Amino acid sequence: MSTRHPPQPSPDSWGAGPAQPLPVTKPTRRKAWLTHGATAIVALLIGTAIGANGNDTGNPPTASEKPQAVETTTPTTESEPTSPAPETTEAEPASPAPETTTSEPTPTKDPGPASTFAGDGEYLVGEDIAPGTYKTAGPDDDFGCYWARLKNASGEFDAIIANNNLNGPGRVTLKKGEYFQTQRCQEWVKTG
Repeated sequence: MSTRHPPQPSPDSWGAGPAQPLPVTKPTRRKAWLTHGATAIVALLIGTAIGANGNDTGNPPTASEKPQAVETTTPTTESEPTSPAPETTEAEPASPAPETTTSEPTPTKDPGPASTFAGDGEYLVGEDIAPGTYKTAGPDDDFGCYWARLKNASGEFDAIIANNNLNGPGRVTLKKGEYFQTQRCQEWVKTG
C-alpha cells in the first residue's frame, strides 16, 4: 500500500526563478594572519610598557643614580588661607645596614648519662646510664621482665654478675663500668 503525499509547489511558483545556492565564504588565511599578528603586536607593546617601569635602559636603577624629587601638595578648602606650595626635596639615600655580630653559642653542660630509660637493650653504666639504684613497674607483656648485670659486653655466660626474671615490680643497683641488659621491661627510673 502506498501513501499519497500532497503535491509540492514547484520552486518556480515561489518566486522569480529557481533557488540560487548561497555563496559559501571561507575566511582567508591572510585575514586570520593579520588579526593574530595585530593582537600579538598590541600585547608586545603593552608588555614592553609595563616592563619599562620608567627606566630607559630596562635595568633596575643603581645606587649611583639620584632619586627624583617628588612634589606634594595639600588640598585646601575655601575657608582656609592658601599657603605656598611646599618646596621640593630630594629623598636622602638610605643609610647602610648596621653591622650584625654573631655571638658564639654558650656551651651547654653535657647532660651526662640518662637517669631513666626504656626498651630492650644493653647499657654501659656511667656512660649510657648513670650508676645508682633503679626500679621498674615490671614486665611490659605476659612473658616477664628479664634484667642482667654484666662484667662486659662479650655475651658469654660467665660475664653475668647477677640477673632476674620479674613478674612484678623490681629494683637493681648498678655500678659504674658494668653493663646492664634489659628485655621486655617497663621504664627503669633511678631512685637513688
